[in-house]
Amino acid sequence: MSGAVRGGVGDYSSGSEAPIFGNGTILTYTIVIPAYNESVRIQPTLHALVRHVQEQNWDAEILVVNDGSTDDTAEIVREYGKAHPQVLLVENPGNRGKGYSVRNGMLRARGDICLFSDADLSSPIAEAQKLFDAIAAGADIAIGSRWLRTELQTEPQPLYRQLFGRIFNLALRVILRLNFTDTQCGFKAFRREAAQRIFPLQKIERWGFDPEILFLARRAGLRIDEIPVLWAHSDGTRLHPFRDGMRMFLEVLRIRWNALTGDYAASALPSPGKL
Repeated sequence: MSGAVRGGVGDYSSGSEAPIFGNGTILTYTIVIPAYNESVRIQPTLHALVRHVQEQNWDAEILVVNDGSTDDTAEIVREYGKAHPQVLLVENPGNRGKGYSVRNGMLRARGDICLFSDADLSSPIAEAQKLFDAIAAGADIAIGSRWLRTELQTEPQPLYRQLFGRIFNLALRVILRLNFTDTQCGFKAFRREAAQRIFPLQKIERWGFDPEILFLARRAGLRIDEIPVLWAHSDGTRLHPFRDGMRMFLEVLRIRWNALTGDYAASALPSPGKL
């Protein structure tokens, strides 16, 4: 993985390659936002994130990982970072997928607690405190859930998406023994040490990465707490429930195959060029 980190004042290295698990100053929080063609939504999202970080007086950085966008997402983030140095741009080498983007951001995070959130902030950033509290109480990973308390869904998904999600959840329980109500909510927080153990082993680069990182965490004996969060469906989602659903099912089978064949056995931290 060779994503460069750029921003305005306060970026890691003025556009040069950022080290995996950067050796700069350790912060309290890192917020990772994967972004692909998000020129319409990214500035309001950054406004909300920066405002909340300032209100809470968090020692935090915000990494926007540009996944080869063909619009001006990167330029918007770069310009925003000039006025808000806690906002940094991470560039993927082309369009690689959400899983790759999250991993690229997490491997360059400097926070003791690392959160990733969808660019549409389907779960408001204020809900992050629930995940942080779970980690403070002993969890290694805290994952947001839309289904533990369905009344917290302020804008539910269409019924066909709900049906797909329930079928996929059943497949995860059967194939990977992941007994969570919701693996796919794009709102998850990691203790730094947990992120360092899991993300170097991640192989799925697109939509199926969420169950993979949870599967790896379970294999490593890490504590995962599932936390109900406020959530609202966004019409801008790019997940196609049928085409991408089949791909995600095949990726679940790939996770099981990787485990059976020992493909997750390596524990050494890869070099930036080999991810």
